[in-house]
Amino acid sequence: MANLPADLKYTAEHEWLREGSPATVGITDVAAQALGDIVYLELPEVGAAVAAGAVVGEIESTKSVSELFSPVSGTVAEVNTAAVDDPSLVNADPYGDGWLFRIEVTGTGDLLDADAYAALG
Repeated sequence: MANLPADLKYTAEHEWLREGSPATVGITDVAAQALGDIVYLELPEVGAAVAAGAVVGEIESTKSVSELFSPVSGTVAEVNTAAVDDPSLVNADPYGDGWLFRIEVTGTGDLLDADAYAALG
């Protein structure tokens, strides 16, 4: 069973959002497990304006390459350079050290709570 912290918001595309200023974005444990060993991250640049639901990067694993979507609109405030340097952090701790980027939020997309995300199956 996947780990789905109740304090986070989720997208149908398997990203999570920890609200705050700035908000923190990552991929879910479900996505990390499905991808397998993550070997490369392409994240948005600091200062980039992103839109909710838009592609903002890529995650490459030994199995596939997947697009990364922003759960909210805003300006990228920080990227996790430690995860870029060591993408296995995303597999090891997707809700902690494996976060992907932080964003100053100006608008939200379709966000789900943990129960609604889990119900997507």
